[in-house]
Amino acid sequence: MNRKPRIFENPVISKQISVLRQLCTFRQAIFANKESTARYQYLTQGSPRHGKKFLVAMMIGLSAIIAGCSDDDDDNDNTITPEIMAGFDITVTNLSAGQPLSPTAMVLHNSSWQSFSTGQPASVALEELAEGGDNSAYLAEADAAAAVYASASGTGPIAPGGHETVNLRVSDDKVGTLNFSVVSMLVNTNDALAAVNNKSIADLAIGDRMSFNGLSYDSGTEANSETADTMPGPAAAGGAQEGFTGQRDDVRDAIYVHPGVITAGDGLSSSALSAIHRWDHPAIRVTVERVE
Repeated sequence: MNRKPRIFENPVISKQISVLRQLCTFRQAIFANKESTARYQYLTQGSPRHGKKFLVAMMIGLSAIIAGCSDDDDDNDNTITPEIMAGFDITVTNLSAGQPLSPTAMVLHNSSWQSFSTGQPASVALEELAEGGDNSAYLAEADAAAAVYASASGTGPIAPGGHETVNLRVSDDKVGTLNFSVVSMLVNTNDALAAVNNKSIADLAIGDRMSFNGLSYDSGTEANSETADTMPGPAAAGGAQEGFTGQRDDVRDAIYVHPGVITAGDGLSSSALSAIHRWDHPAIRVTVERVE
């Protein structure tokens, strides 16, 4: 018994399928270069050997195959997938009665980075913030660290009882290792800091919030003389209001929890401070809300 030839063994059909495959290929690259364009014109307009009637008949007979050709070219897919971000609103509230806060320094980072360690000397950048309220060097130093994901400065001082909210964003893939730190100077002091240092917010889901109380710390870089010449805040009006000097004269030269100010009313005659400038712990409250 003679075997019936399969359709793809028919030389006419095989020729048509071969040409159709070339059409599918060159249709995707028709504008890529002149050679592709010329080849496409050859296949669609005919040639001396294959007339237009042959090609029209072939395309009508196999239109379903043409419809199945894909316009997609995975090798040339230049689609950029947008990075998924996580956003956090960080609100700092000043809990003191008479101590304005310098512009806050806020940092998002992993647990290997921290603003400071108690019992250890302050960095020069932190000293600048603690004595003069200038956070620029501190934030620049933070941004240079590989463990830091994002940072920002507050827009200005926070008055007693006031608050400010700053939004920070990081890549969503950093959330699982996310910690934060906030540092500010109590400006009616020589070198006092209010801080929340290296706290985890990795478990915050969108819409959730966490609150933290921030203690005050003595940076250990300047003696607590409380004079108008050595403090930059408004309580020192009329004095030199000196900020950062670079000369450390505190006998400890280490960061420790601040004991509070003495004031003139409590017997420090050289002090420019009064009872209103005292504060209790905590000095600040920080609320972090994940908003995206």
